[in-house]
Amino acid sequence: MTTLIATDIRHVFETMGTVVSVVSPAGRLTGPVRDGLAQAFDRLDRRFSLYRSDSEATAVADHRLLLRDASPEYRHAYDLAVGWTTDTGGAFTPHRPDGRIDLAGVIKALGIQDASRVLAPEGDDWCINAGGDVLVSGGERPGKPWVVGIVDPDDRTRLASQFTCSAQFPAVATSGIAERGEHIWRVGADRTFVQVSVAASDIITADVLATAILAGGPATLDLATRRWRIEVLAFLGDGTVRATPAFRAGSSKTRPGQGLAG
Repeated sequence: MTTLIATDIRHVFETMGTVVSVVSPAGRLTGPVRDGLAQAFDRLDRRFSLYRSDSEATAVADHRLLLRDASPEYRHAYDLAVGWTTDTGGAFTPHRPDGRIDLAGVIKALGIQDASRVLAPEGDDWCINAGGDVLVSGGERPGKPWVVGIVDPDDRTRLASQFTCSAQFPAVATSGIAERGEHIWRVGADRTFVQVSVAASDIITADVLATAILAGGPATLDLATRRWRIEVLAFLGDGTVRATPAFRAGSSKTRPGQGLAG
């Protein structure tokens, strides 16, 4: 889980089975803006949630609707997910072990992205935190960038590290097993990492790669840091940590020699 370090949470609501908080130092979160933020997530949830019997995703997963006959929006999300499967060497996949299609790995990030478009006309300074996945713009206040704290997977009451966001790295996502157990489809028998945080230039890349590295282990971590401009903080099951420079600078758990090529 990612915890935002900020002081002025203006709007909090539940959607997609998680909690979304939106911070706007300028205080421009009017009623219509709040409604637009909720709709950005709820619209996707109605179509893609496998917990809804009436969703398009459930119809596809239950083979009541063929993928080729699904809506353009559903097929676009599926193509996006499959593209990431190819890019990550299979570490990220929209296909469950039982064969059902599950697009949850991209849908929350798409919701955050859509919500950012709602906020964009309201000013340059805002932060969206959806269940620990964070996208920011501007700063918490003039001269003070947004800072995202990373919770220690061994002690959920403390922070193990923090990341200072920037125009180059406005998105931070975390994937781990501490709160929900082994809900990630691992590649083979690899169980190296228990929590992975990724900072990237966009929320989809951050979210997907956090999941992919957790699932794929060290091989996927090496692939991701070679292919994408990202910062990574990865916790191993034995309590050690691998981190790129930006995370090493703010980590209380990294030790000498635990870095990786960024």
